[in-house]
Amino acid sequence: MACRDDDYRFLPIVDAISSINQNVNLVGVVLETSIPRQFKGTDCFCTVKIIDESYSSPGLLVNCFGENMERLPSVHSAGDIILFSRVMIKSHCGDVNAVFNKKISSFAIFEGKHGTQFLPYQASANFHPRDEDNKFLDCLRKWLLNRNPDESISLFGLNEYLPLEDIRVGEHLTLICKVLHICKVQENKWMAFVWDGTDAPRANMRAKKENEIENLPPLQLEPTPLPRDVLLKFPTIGTILRVVMEDDNQGLQLLNCDRWVKLVNVKCEQYAGLWRCMLMPSSKLQYLSDTEKLISESQRNYEKRLTLKRRREPFSGHLPPPSSMMTETSYTEMPFVTLMDVITHPKVNGKFKCAVRVIAIRPFQSEDFCSPQGIYRITLTLEDATARIHAFLFAEDSEYFFDGYPSDRTLKRTRNALLGVMIPSGRSNEEQQCAQRNPPWVQLCLKSYYTDKNDKWGSRKYRIFATRVVD
Repeated sequence: MACRDDDYRFLPIVDAISSINQNVNLVGVVLETSIPRQFKGTDCFCTVKIIDESYSSPGLLVNCFGENMERLPSVHSAGDIILFSRVMIKSHCGDVNAVFNKKISSFAIFEGKHGTQFLPYQASANFHPRDEDNKFLDCLRKWLLNRNPDESISLFGLNEYLPLEDIRVGEHLTLICKVLHICKVQENKWMAFVWDGTDAPRANMRAKKENEIENLPPLQLEPTPLPRDVLLKFPTIGTILRVVMEDDNQGLQLLNCDRWVKLVNVKCEQYAGLWRCMLMPSSKLQYLSDTEKLISESQRNYEKRLTLKRRREPFSGHLPPPSSMMTETSYTEMPFVTLMDVITHPKVNGKFKCAVRVIAIRPFQSEDFCSPQGIYRITLTLEDATARIHAFLFAEDSEYFFDGYPSDRTLKRTRNALLGVMIPSGRSNEEQQCAQRNPPWVQLCLKSYYTDKNDKWGSRKYRIFATRVVD
């Protein structure tokens, strides 16, 4: 590297990797980092992968140890520059990496190609800056600036990812999304909420007979609903994906909110019909700058979606036009809203029209839809790409919904159609209940109300009205 011809302190990475069992000094561009973790002992650990002009692929992995997580490198964005002093080069099974010793090594992190300052935004306690360091920072910044956009996208792997609308069950996926919120859900267990403006695919449902009789499906993966003041900050279009760690969540709480990140080597799965993302020990992350072309495009696509006439209707699953759905509403001119719009509505009382899927009905047995007094009492669990709610179908609203009191055979057929039961209705109730389901999109009118004037928001409920089955 031309800028290092007269240097006696830093090694180009290509030279460092041949300096096995030697302490070296390095300065490089951060490619990615791991989620910080705490070992069973006292040490905390993370990895930082760095590159420079001499070694831009695959990069050198630096294993960092510290007394606590605050003393580990905390990189703001992929592309920032980190300086390491006295790290040991090691070789294991043919792989070369560097080891940061918490007693003798030091580090400092600086802004990347758009940085103008030579002061680090984070440095270890034993870091001692030198004026000579500045020329290496300047050299790396110029190298990054001189790369064309396509080279930068390839360098940081920003062309290798899945939007949430394309996620699938499996391992080794890469996602690019914005961290909206992080909260503690259990002792030493944390959960992150991420979003990219797109709708995750519909999840097929398979209910267990004994579970659905006793309990409706959960509305969220966290033990209790998020506070309203948190929900009000969430976007009301697009899936919000829950992120947890496979073994423990120590380190997840250090993620920076309101930042776009690239999550590498993660596993997506469905739990209770809800999508979640698992971070594994091998998972890595990159914080991305808001100026990245990909981030700007994602934001523009989201803003464009806000302007569309049918913006509040779910995009995933090829939503049919309202005229071809199995339900219709009396409010034909009312615009569709998402369930997150409903949940975050500024008033307790409200009326809405939504395109949703019915993923559960209680009671399941159609002969139990009515009370002994002959009054319909049914609870439906509704979902769209943004949220889930329980909604009541009661009394005269049910009569309008079912067109009076049809035969038990007709009620079963309607129930199975709403749930998307993929088994002939002539089978037993047990077979129907445990069958694979693919609920269709239906349109419903909802009204929200409270049952306790002393706790209006805490007692808020939802009821289906002005809706009837037409097919």
